[in-house]
Amino acid sequence: MSEPMVQPVIIAGMSKTVANYDYAMSELEALVEANNMHAELRIDQSLEKPNPATYFGKGKVVEIKEMAEAEDLNVMVVNADLTPSQVRNLETETGLQIIDRTGLILEIFGNRARSKEAKLQVKIAQLQYQLPRLRTSIANRLDQQAGAAAGGGGGFTNRGSGETQLELNRRTIQDRISHAKHELKELNKDAEVRRSAREKAGLPNVALVGYTNAGKSTTMNGLVKLFGKGEDKQVFEKNMLFATLDTSIRQLTFPDNKQLLLSDTVGFVSNLPHNLINAFRSTLAEAASADLLIQVIDYADPHYKEMMATTEETLKAIGVHDVPMLYAYNKADLTEANYPNQQDDQLIYAARDEASIQALTKMIKAKVFKDFVTTTLLIPFNDGDVVAYLNDHANILKTDYLADGTQLTVELNTVDAQRYAKYAVTPA
Repeated sequence: MSEPMVQPVIIAGMSKTVANYDYAMSELEALVEANNMHAELRIDQSLEKPNPATYFGKGKVVEIKEMAEAEDLNVMVVNADLTPSQVRNLETETGLQIIDRTGLILEIFGNRARSKEAKLQVKIAQLQYQLPRLRTSIANRLDQQAGAAAGGGGGFTNRGSGETQLELNRRTIQDRISHAKHELKELNKDAEVRRSAREKAGLPNVALVGYTNAGKSTTMNGLVKLFGKGEDKQVFEKNMLFATLDTSIRQLTFPDNKQLLLSDTVGFVSNLPHNLINAFRSTLAEAASADLLIQVIDYADPHYKEMMATTEETLKAIGVHDVPMLYAYNKADLTEANYPNQQDDQLIYAARDEASIQALTKMIKAKVFKDFVTTTLLIPFNDGDVVAYLNDHANILKTDYLADGTQLTVELNTVDAQRYAKYAVTPA
């Protein structure tokens, strides 16, 4: 199967209206590449505030048109969220297709969604984005997109008396948003049931969070390779923004029989569209309910501190508060730093280096298993199933066979410690 053609585009921005402008434009270029495009030309303008009609100033709009014609380019991606009228006016005056930042991210998410849940989440966000941008001239195209998004319900046979085409399109999309939200709610109920079952099992939940392409999936694969079950699959990883949107969950079992659940969440990016944050709130619930967060950071990127700030802001936006966090500075192999190197809750490491993964494992275990208790249990021979369970699921420190049963000195999580408290040997 041949690779799809890469489309050359213009990227453009307003330098005085954006903090860390060069970083923002570099990120826009990476987003463009993630959407199978190439930034052939970059256009910058320095204005105190955008032109309310065309975003860019009149002279710059003329320049954009001339440069696009000279380079035979048809698309411009703007590093801002444009109003519907700004998009229309820019398209009219330049002859280009205009994509704003939110529209670009929505396109990427739309292309990457694989699971039914992710597809519904993205489609809700896309429809909400389209709604204020509806106009009669694009009614048919948007109707087709919305039909694919929400799965059916096309046709205008119920058009009300005096209802314009635009009003009808708006109502149709609103109906499809409601339908998609209902489907997503049903899926979320199932996910909540599964999450509750995991919590009852008493397994700690550790979630990988961080900027897109920081190495979360590579880190997860390193841990799964060492401590996952034989049938556990590696998660998809690729050096691109938003390589995967679906939350993956794997169970890890360590040599001392301690177990935990590890989840790999969707990556973040600066100014992630609010519609997407809201749509993916259920997916990111794994982070909200985690016992420990591991923030994976691209230590080789000179803007990693800005990326960390974005991660913190996004976590707050989705309601994640007061969850303990480890800071995992990945891709140290691309820097001059020594690794693995731990200081307190911070680790400089390389996700493809086994020694680094072992160091991260040690930090994780110190956090999530700190409440484990060491106790001595005397289990009657008739309750051999209890001994079998503990041998499979607990860290047995010592085993003695006494006249009235099997005595185990064992490390237990709080759930199992309460469950088997009746066998505890009373200290002398």
